[in-house]
Amino acid sequence: MRFMSDGQGLASAGAPEAVQSLESALRREQKKVALVQEVSRALSTVSDIDELLRLIMEKVTVLMEADRSTLYLATDDGTQLWSKVVQGGEVVEIRLAVGEGIAGWVAETREIVNIPDAYADQRFQPSVDLKSGYRTRSILSVPMVGALGRLVGVLQVLNKQDGPFTPSDIELMLALASQAAIAIENARLYHSLVTQNQELMQARRDLERRQRELNALYEVEKESSAALDLDDLLSRILAQAITVLGGGAGSIALTDPDGSLRFRTVQGPAAPRLIERTLPHGTGLLGWSIAHRMPLVVDDPAKDPRHAAEVAKEAGVRPEHLMVAPLVDGEDVIGGIEIIDQRRTVREGASWGDEDLKLLVLIAAQAASAIGFARRRSEQSNRDRLASIGRMLAGLLHDLKTPMTIISGYGQLMAASDDAAQRDKYVEQIQRQFDLMAGMTREVLAFARGDTDLVVRKVYLNRYADELTTQLAAATAGRGIDFALDARFDGIAYFDEQKFLRVFHNLARNAVEAMPDGGKLRVSVDKQGDDIIWAVTDNGPGIPPELRGRLFELFATGRKGGTGLGLAIVKKIVDDHRGKIECETGPTGTTFTIRVPAARPSDAD
Repeated sequence: MRFMSDGQGLASAGAPEAVQSLESALRREQKKVALVQEVSRALSTVSDIDELLRLIMEKVTVLMEADRSTLYLATDDGTQLWSKVVQGGEVVEIRLAVGEGIAGWVAETREIVNIPDAYADQRFQPSVDLKSGYRTRSILSVPMVGALGRLVGVLQVLNKQDGPFTPSDIELMLALASQAAIAIENARLYHSLVTQNQELMQARRDLERRQRELNALYEVEKESSAALDLDDLLSRILAQAITVLGGGAGSIALTDPDGSLRFRTVQGPAAPRLIERTLPHGTGLLGWSIAHRMPLVVDDPAKDPRHAAEVAKEAGVRPEHLMVAPLVDGEDVIGGIEIIDQRRTVREGASWGDEDLKLLVLIAAQAASAIGFARRRSEQSNRDRLASIGRMLAGLLHDLKTPMTIISGYGQLMAASDDAAQRDKYVEQIQRQFDLMAGMTREVLAFARGDTDLVVRKVYLNRYADELTTQLAAATAGRGIDFALDARFDGIAYFDEQKFLRVFHNLARNAVEAMPDGGKLRVSVDKQGDDIIWAVTDNGPGIPPELRGRLFELFATGRKGGTGLGLAIVKKIVDDHRGKIECETGPTGTTFTIRVPAARPSDAD
């Protein structure tokens, strides 16, 4: 009985220690459960990847009662592992190839490694310990596998505080690794979506900016195309730039030959005081921009030493925001453009920024190109006009040779004739040549001005044919030309006699010059329906192919010394008579056919 009593006493004496041990183990498990729940909540709410990894390391170390933890993430190509966070007082990046070291072996095989003594395992690499001075004893390393079976990384804990890691530690570690893998994948997905969304937003902003730029350039180009002259061009470009950039006023200044700046167009209240005003080279922010070939945005220009404060004061403006850009055409700076807001801001109180300046630079580049082109076009137009005048004068002088030759011939005949009546006829013919010369002069001037001045009269074709025969026979005399006129219709027609005489002189002269060794020239007149048909035919070598498509264009000529003016005037005279002229040419000759209404223009309407 005493024995039993002693045994019961021992059991009774040991009961409090057992209960305490059980209670301690229960508290540890409850603490683990609470920590696991805390980890679950935290992993489901944290989206920042760096914060998430730090949290995983912190919680895993506590739950596993380990000395430190290391989390290795797999690279995208799955060939390497690298540690994002290392606890224990040091932050050291460790990069391993898959298959290298214990973590690399776990990543390669996806198996769990539980080593009580690290230095007894040949897979362990003590180089990290040697570098850090840390002593690794026990290791528990498990793979982190994502939802689709993809390796996310390896979770590893070192040196459990009360001995080697147990099977229950392995189960807990696997649960934590699974949770961490899913959290990391979700965080990566979240960040990928955020990045893509940011890229889409940036692409949208870029697209909107590009669209704004293209719209602005289109509007500037449209305004440039509609401009009548340089001043109109500048005004249109400036107005468009002010509208696009949200300014309140602006100006465009061009450089004079001496380097000074001249305000060619100004918009805003200061326009009357600034237009056509000149400033020395480099004056003000606009002058600085032109001199340095640099655009700039300035907030509160009054505080900038480059600002032309006196000029602004005289003009009555004090801008809060100012933006300028040089106008560069090729290698030359031809001026500058300036946009000001006149105390009015853009976009809800914000000043102009880099995007606005870039847009102004684009507009300035297009404006400079348009201004340069307009200047070159004007210069070329002036040169062409002078050249045209020169060619017209040359053509006129050339055309005057024929009547001058006829006058000379009749003058010689007069000197040799004793018959007064015959001399009177010669005088009449000479007078007609002078009238023809005066008509030629007027015709060239009218052609140059684009005037249409017809003197349409009733013409008796039998008399006109005789006159035309006399004129053309004298013009072809001594040139080896067999000339004849065939009047198949000798009735009445209505046209300008002098202008049509010029038509036949021009066509006859072209035919004669095409037959330097002589040939045949025939002129005929007939009537078909309501039209008079004239035909001028030669048996020369024909018109060169390269000229056939542009015979009646101004200055189109295929002979040396030619002006190309004759056929252009012929075409205009025929058109003024509401007629048509056609040409058939070949190696055996050329025929010009002219068809004009026989009736008076008012009768035909």
